[in-house]
Amino acid sequence: MSADGVVPAPPVRVPGDGVLLREVREDDHARVLEAFGDGRTALWNPGPTTLAGVEEWARGRNDWDGTHASWLVADPHTDDVLGAVSLFKIDLDQGDAEVGYWVAPWGRGRGVAASAVRSAAAYGFGALVLRRLHLFHAVENPASCGVARRAGFLLEGTLRESYRYADGRFHDEHLHARLATD
Repeated sequence: MSADGVVPAPPVRVPGDGVLLREVREDDHARVLEAFGDGRTALWNPGPTTLAGVEEWARGRNDWDGTHASWLVADPHTDDVLGAVSLFKIDLDQGDAEVGYWVAPWGRGRGVAASAVRSAAAYGFGALVLRRLHLFHAVENPASCGVARRAGFLLEGTLRESYRYADGRFHDEHLHARLATD
């Protein structure tokens, strides 16, 4: 459980290696919409398809209602949108949470996701005093498997037909986890 038993109110900025985790701002909305318009992003992480939808999405990320801590991932030099990362399904009593992330097409291949996940994990293990983080990804998404490994999340197993993605099919998923003691 965190020191005061609650998820801190936003905005909490978290610097990382080549990334900055920060709140979603109104001037980010067009860029977020562009990222969600990418076919690869839409398959594994479907999101809003209109600016009004992005506004709602942003409010949900910035509200930090005690069950999640969510950030936009930005370039620390240009402040451009590179993706997003979240700790969600936070259970302070159990000391665990799930990690989710996506990277915009223009941010891929630069280590953005692994750095963002490491930074979010450091925040979860530090500020929230979590003991375990886990994440899932479709087996057919090997890039996400690489992100998990580079962020220090060990493969714990395969969940058969565990999640229906945007293509309407149930996909097998890998379960990766990291402990505060790792």
